[in-house]
Amino acid sequence: MKLQKRGKTISKAEVLNISTHGMWLYANKKEYFLSYKEYPWFEDAKVKDICNVELLNGYHLYWPDLDIDLETDSLENPEKYPLTFRKEQ
Repeated sequence: MKLQKRGKTISKAEVLNISTHGMWLYANKKEYFLSYKEYPWFEDAKVKDICNVELLNGYHLYWPDLDIDLETDSLENPEKYPLTFRKEQ
């Protein structure tokens, strides 16, 4: 039996809005708000870098220009991920 070539991935992620407080992200038919307080590494990023987001394997969000990885589960269940990044003052 010969394996067929995989088709195109139809799952995608999209940044819907960027504000002074954070950004709205759409992935897996859900919207998420990522506040700069909880996700500070996006705060000073360029808009084009924030908008360049990929959804890998249906659950892995990746911003290649920023080298940031997040799983959608961490957005849906933040209580399961108690360690957070803190900016140095």
